[in-house]
Amino acid sequence: MIVIIDYGMGNLSSVKNALDFLGLESKISSDEEDIRNSKALILPGVGAFPDAMDTIERLSLDKIIREEVAKNKPLLGICLGMQLLFENGFEGFERKGLGLLKGSIVKMKADKKNNIKIPHIGWNNLIYNKNDELFNSIEEGKFVYYVHSYFVQNYNDDDLVAYSEYGENKIPGVVRCKNVMGAQFHPEKSGTVGLDILKKFGELIK
Repeated sequence: MIVIIDYGMGNLSSVKNALDFLGLESKISSDEEDIRNSKALILPGVGAFPDAMDTIERLSLDKIIREEVAKNKPLLGICLGMQLLFENGFEGFERKGLGLLKGSIVKMKADKKNNIKIPHIGWNNLIYNKNDELFNSIEEGKFVYYVHSYFVQNYNDDDLVAYSEYGENKIPGVVRCKNVMGAQFHPEKSGTVGLDILKKFGELIK
């Protein structure tokens, strides 16, 4: 069972629908027992970093997530959910994140002259930094769907699996450190490429 963590700021139904399509058993929940009994976790997210962390801490989900990750349970963060995996975010002001990965979340750079607009909405191709079992079946250069204004910087290069380029912005698209994984784009909205990523994630618990 994969638990999609519900803290009120995620596109939960689209992630659930994608997992259902793949035949992966899943449940949307914020219940501690559900989370602890799961075989893997997905942390989705749409919205602002500070608001998300405020809610996660209010529900005591931060403690539960850290404890389950320490047990080597697979965790996949999606979009804002990926950003929350890092040490801190600077959306308006500095706010601590879950601290599961090294790095800071900062605003992307716009460039009107070259039509680089923020938020970054659309399809970009993935460029690989290293091989990883979640992505070894996906050909480099495949396109995935992004919707965001912030991205991670000052991360460990060893954690970077794949990235995309948007103007001067090198966007870490996929990160992984052992059982902690993140996708800045939306796999559930990225067609067959995204479905393959979710399928590979599901295979980690079989």
